[in-house]
Amino acid sequence: MLGLGYTRRMTDSAPPVVDLDLRLVGYFVVVAEHRHFGRAATALRVAQPSLSRQIRRLEQQLGVRLLDRTPRARALLRSAAQATAQARAAAQPSRIIIGYTTGMIVTQAVRELRREHPDADVQVMHLDWDQARNALLDHRVDAVVTRLPFPTDQLHVTILYDEPRVLAVAADHRLAGRKSVTLDDIADEPMPRVRHSDPAWSAFWRIDPRPDGRRAPDGPFIEALEDKFELIASGQAVAITAGFHGNSLRPDITTVPLENVEPSHVVLATRAGDRSRLVAAFRKIAEAHLTAPSP
Repeated sequence: MLGLGYTRRMTDSAPPVVDLDLRLVGYFVVVAEHRHFGRAATALRVAQPSLSRQIRRLEQQLGVRLLDRTPRARALLRSAAQATAQARAAAQPSRIIIGYTTGMIVTQAVRELRREHPDADVQVMHLDWDQARNALLDHRVDAVVTRLPFPTDQLHVTILYDEPRVLAVAADHRLAGRKSVTLDDIADEPMPRVRHSDPAWSAFWRIDPRPDGRRAPDGPFIEALEDKFELIASGQAVAITAGFHGNSLRPDITTVPLENVEPSHVVLATRAGDRSRLVAAFRKIAEAHLTAPSP
């Protein structure tokens, strides 16, 4: 088990200016999150000895030891990544990476940005559902289209449109085919739980607690958000998701509108204070082109 502590500098003298390899930073972040080289190597799909060598290379670049880290380590590396990204942005002012999470379609806005800025290098990157904020602050992306809620400090967030929240149930569930359901109708229905999810995110998508103070019934834990569909289809749980009634998730699952429930907000998130002309241009285009799909 690795301790998370940031130790002394390898030398008291100022380290030379280096071109920090952000790939190595990403490796270290995964090791720090897993607190174990073996598990991190598995997640990264690399051999453990190779991963250890990459971390040693990063230590040499930074001039610090990373074997005993504190929460300061990620902040320091994030600052280094930010400085590197800013330097590269100065050298490449016409580059933007647009992130999007599962269920988000950014094609129309990306095509329009490329049309308006034909000399720009416009790239897209799919992100896991819980990586929007980290990807922005780590400078892996410059803008993200995703759904609230998630922590928005240090970010600029623009609501693009709202999506109703609906109940996903098995096609043969007792509530399948109903015109709508209320929270009372699902008061005793177990709902999946995602391990290590943000509490605000979990509370929103489970509606937990309910307006009357009752807690949402606990269903099985899942490691990945997509695993919930197996639980729903097999009748082990129901789940609240975003979308419009009639949109098919898969043939053995149907959705039913939920009454008196706040909608989900689809947003464009960028770093607070980012003055990139391409980020500003994409924000304007996203507001015009990324609108609610037809029910």
